[in-house]
Amino acid sequence: MQPSLLSVEDLKVTFATRRGPVEALRGVSLAVAAGESLGLVGESGSGKSTTSRMICRLLDASAGQILFEGESIGTIPARDFHRSAHRRAIQIVFQDPTDSLNPRFSAFDCIAHPVKRLTPLRGEALRLRVIESAERAGLPAALLDRFPHQLSGGQKARIGIARAIAVKPRLLVLDEPTAALDVSVQAGVLRLLDDLRREDGLAVLFVSHDLNVVRMMCERTLVLQGGRVVEEGVSRDLFRAPRTAYTRELLAAIPHFRPGQPRGLAAEPAA
Repeated sequence: MQPSLLSVEDLKVTFATRRGPVEALRGVSLAVAAGESLGLVGESGSGKSTTSRMICRLLDASAGQILFEGESIGTIPARDFHRSAHRRAIQIVFQDPTDSLNPRFSAFDCIAHPVKRLTPLRGEALRLRVIESAERAGLPAALLDRFPHQLSGGQKARIGIARAIAVKPRLLVLDEPTAALDVSVQAGVLRLLDDLRREDGLAVLFVSHDLNVVRMMCERTLVLQGGRVVEEGVSRDLFRAPRTAYTRELLAAIPHFRPGQPRGLAAEPAA
């Protein structure tokens, strides 16, 4: 077993609402090794996105620890994390590429912005890094002068991916990265993400309600229900023989899924 790049221990989050406090996370623990892909699944409201935002230090936890490369980052307030040396190493690709891109930025500027903030690259070195990242994400350099409203959903998704990999992260958090895309372009984006993970040795936390996608993309899977971890295991074992009734219900909702189906990107995501 490789040492953990990311370790989350007993993470708890309580939000204040008009109806009183709501426990969004109730003691979530997980670990991701360098180069590993971990799927985080569950129904809407299970705590998936809250967990991913805590790990990226976009939200503050009420209790628990978040360790990255052995150092505590959970104690750094979310508002101050941009100053941390670990900020560059943890990047996120959001669910809706339209909402996550600045409409006043060209595709080039969307990718260049975090590079300028998180690395010393400037001038020609910056330009070459943006072009390289765009091309690796499958976005032609000819489109870099265009603005988000001039691009398709798939092209905007590739900008989000290029922006994340441009700073050379070690952990990539994917929060429903294909949920807003047409089924016809989902498979291409998923193959791209899988190729990038393998080429760069990236650790990936793949957050999704689509278990069919997680089955294809992730070596291990963790199941959340009501802010708690109810099951965790090697993906092929969990999908073949789930231990909890909740996981069995989630699997039963996958169109055309049969326990024991082979894992791999050769199988297209179900429509």
